[in-house]
Amino acid sequence: MNRAEAMMQEEALGWVIRTRDPDFVDWEAFTLWLEGDPARAAAYDALMAADADLDAIIPSSPAALPAALPIAANDPGEPRHRTWRWVGGGAIAAALVATISLSMMNRADIYTITTRPGETQTIALDDGTRIDVNGGTTLRLDHNNTRFAALDSGEAAFTVRHDAADPFRVTVGDAVFEDAGTVFNIVYTGRATRIGVSEGKVIYNPQAEAISLPAGRALADDGDGLRVMDVAPAAVASWRQGRLVYANAAVADISQDIARSLGIALTTTPGARAMRFTGTIRLDKDPARFFAGAAPLMGLSAIRTGDGWVLKEGNGPQS
Repeated sequence: MNRAEAMMQEEALGWVIRTRDPDFVDWEAFTLWLEGDPARAAAYDALMAADADLDAIIPSSPAALPAALPIAANDPGEPRHRTWRWVGGGAIAAALVATISLSMMNRADIYTITTRPGETQTIALDDGTRIDVNGGTTLRLDHNNTRFAALDSGEAAFTVRHDAADPFRVTVGDAVFEDAGTVFNIVYTGRATRIGVSEGKVIYNPQAEAISLPAGRALADDGDGLRVMDVAPAAVASWRQGRLVYANAAVADISQDIARSLGIALTTTPGARAMRFTGTIRLDKDPARFFAGAAPLMGLSAIRTGDGWVLKEGNGPQS
């Protein structure tokens, strides 16, 4: 599959996700997209036909079948009913992406980069893009498409060579980030996604919310919902310079960053997890030395356990 075909498949997936939403109303834009290239209808129909595979992912439900979809301008004939069990837009997107991701992992041209906690790696792609991979990360790339990446877990910083005709896209869970001449950093834990932009611009889910994130902006998608906020450009991917920079960040997130960068097992007490911190923490590969300085700075104490460390509230002695 060449780049153009891969891009069309990704666009088709975006439209499948959107048109399966019972609240979808933008049929005019969908029809214009279909009419732009005869191959798009075939790509869209092929993904829609994945219902049988998706049934194995999505639990059965007695919900009634949805109403017939409108007929696209280049799709003659009677309206077609889709035997889809509606379970909500988020679950639909996740299931579709899971199906596509599983098939992609079986392709010979897809390869995986994995780093152990505390280990970093730099990848130079043929198109001039550089990816800095932090510890405890799994990233998928494509030998035949250097404009694609999928962050399955962990953290990575992307310095992208911009090409307006062939944008670089990163799939993160059921979301897509598209560059617009950009340096950005993404953290993905499975339950939460964080992205900060230090140069250029990133578009979050260009086929759906299409949220523009210019330099100095960040986005978080977690248990508190989807939020956009300011971020100091110098703080984005600061782990590459041996420091972690935060502005009113939750200690729950900070502890994950520390564990990933130092390669240690780190837990937090409920009281510590709820605290927030603003400031700069210097990384040190020696955990005892690191926590001796970092824990009091955050108003915490660090306790060594048999297989790792625990952060707790209060400036008690480090041990």
